[in-house]
Amino acid sequence: MSADDLKRQAAAAAVALIEPDMIVGLGTGSTSAHFIDLLGERVRGGLYVAGVPTSEETAKKASRAGIDLIEPDETTTIDVAVDGTDEVDGRKQLIKGGGGALLREKIIANAAKRFVVIADASKKVAELGAFPLPVEIDRFSYALTVRAVREALAGLGYKNADARLRATTVGPAFISDGGNFILDCRLGRIADAPALDRALKAIPGVVETGLFIGLADEVFLAGPAGVERLT
Repeated sequence: MSADDLKRQAAAAAVALIEPDMIVGLGTGSTSAHFIDLLGERVRGGLYVAGVPTSEETAKKASRAGIDLIEPDETTTIDVAVDGTDEVDGRKQLIKGGGGALLREKIIANAAKRFVVIADASKKVAELGAFPLPVEIDRFSYALTVRAVREALAGLGYKNADARLRATTVGPAFISDGGNFILDCRLGRIADAPALDRALKAIPGVVETGLFIGLADEVFLAGPAGVERLT
């Protein structure tokens, strides 16, 4: 069974949670794309939901799937948000943002009554950090912010950290939907994720980090033996 098949299995487990008239936060990325596709099948079968997209890419996919969309400013309630992850540990701490939508993803995850994470089992790790940690930074005076982030990482003991701006194939730097740069920080191992998150967000110019701490209510991990549920 391929990784893509496993992602779809995890997505199917989350789709089964969706009830009529829910307002659903729609994540970004390859696993979330499966969720949107499967949710669209239920919508075409008669289920009514409204989706709140976390990126322009997600909005396009959801529209093609036939899901009605609303802007976050048009609602004060999000019943459930469903999104993928780049890494998850046994405490349901996450690294997200490989797709560059981490700020909007975190806003929606935090606002939702229930945040459900979906992934293939390879995303489960003993410790976070093998996947580069995305940090969204303001474009104003970004070089000073990059320097401050590097100094903060060194001060926290990440002596071999490699923090550099995310590039694209068509331009010098990736720009998020919010108009910001993404700094990818290769740390190797994150000993204390909450402390790292606090330290980075204390730096002027840092908009948000890809550390999702205390947000996930449950995680569906699909592997060869089936779907594991972390609660």
